[in-house]
Amino acid sequence: VQLVESGGGLAQPGGSLRLSCAASGFTFSNYDMSWVRQAPGKGLEWVSSINSVGGLTYYARSVKGRFTISRDNAKNTLYLQMNSLKPEDTALYYCTKVGDPPRSQGTQVTISS
Repeated sequence: VQLVESGGGLAQPGGSLRLSCAASGFTFSNYDMSWVRQAPGKGLEWVSSINSVGGLTYYARSVKGRFTISRDNAKNTLYLQMNSLKPEDTALYYCTKVGDPPRSQGTQVTISS
């Protein structure tokens, strides 16, 4: 199983970023997937999940209405569109299979003016 996140960076409050997660080594289209994040000095926080075919999505209250999870099973890729970013969104973001802990490098998102 390999999951490689990308798309993080520095953005201003109110800005947008789009994270991607390229999956390999397993049948991506068979698995529900999640984004989780870890802010500096804090524990892991679940952000969003999507079912295997992309028809069902779930969001943490802290990001609902601002973030959109999606997937392209033909490209074995998971996405997280993040809009109206806030400083409290600053964290290392990981993609995972639902129920698995993060095992990848993650991508850093920093929101600062």
